[in-house]
Amino acid sequence: MGRAFEYRKASKLKRWGNMSRLFPKLGKVIQMAAKEGGGDPDMNPKLRTAILNAKSENMPKDNIEAAIKRATAKDSKDMSEINYEGKGPHGVLVFVESATDNNTRTVANVKSYFSKTGGEMLSTGSLEFMFDRKAIFEFKKTENMDIEELEMELIDCGLEEIEEEEGIVLVTGDYKDFGNLTKGLERLKIELSKAELKRISNNPTEFSEEQLEDINKLMEKLDDDEDVQNIFTNIA
Repeated sequence: MGRAFEYRKASKLKRWGNMSRLFPKLGKVIQMAAKEGGGDPDMNPKLRTAILNAKSENMPKDNIEAAIKRATAKDSKDMSEINYEGKGPHGVLVFVESATDNNTRTVANVKSYFSKTGGEMLSTGSLEFMFDRKAIFEFKKTENMDIEELEMELIDCGLEEIEEEEGIVLVTGDYKDFGNLTKGLERLKIELSKAELKRISNNPTEFSEEQLEDINKLMEKLDDDEDVQNIFTNIA
């Protein structure tokens, strides 16, 4: 299968197994979406997507509602989405997406993770051309769903690739077409399991098992940081 499916399989093995770390991260995404576009998911597509992804990770309804309430409270903190780029052990390229209410704290922490594991931070924009940013939608194939027909329906919405494996369908397009594809899938009344923006390396690199052990030390430090939302690498 294509790279998108390879990424999906890898993402299912992500190190966010500890719910005490995962839910606060998901809560921040919901909080930012609600603060930006309001707390009604029916009127706020970004919030609707954030809730969808939280539910896909089994985040309890109470946690989701609490995140929305925090965002709409008068004393709620402003949060920013900030990216960091770096080179880790053995030259692995790492793109970090964060959501933070204190950039000074977050950048200091991320910089220390790279430094302690033999890597270094890079200037903003250094890795942009090394990753393709894609909109990826995942949903279950229904009994009456015709994949070829679905492909034709979504081409005008920006579809680049559609794949089906073991009853799971992945729709991929350029990140700029996230909104168009979302509307197209909603029009077709397709119930999504997940909808995300991903950065996929356009030049994946093989690393040895020993090298991956060193790289994993950096990944674990980044994963443990509550401000870090997503980590993308050029690992094949």
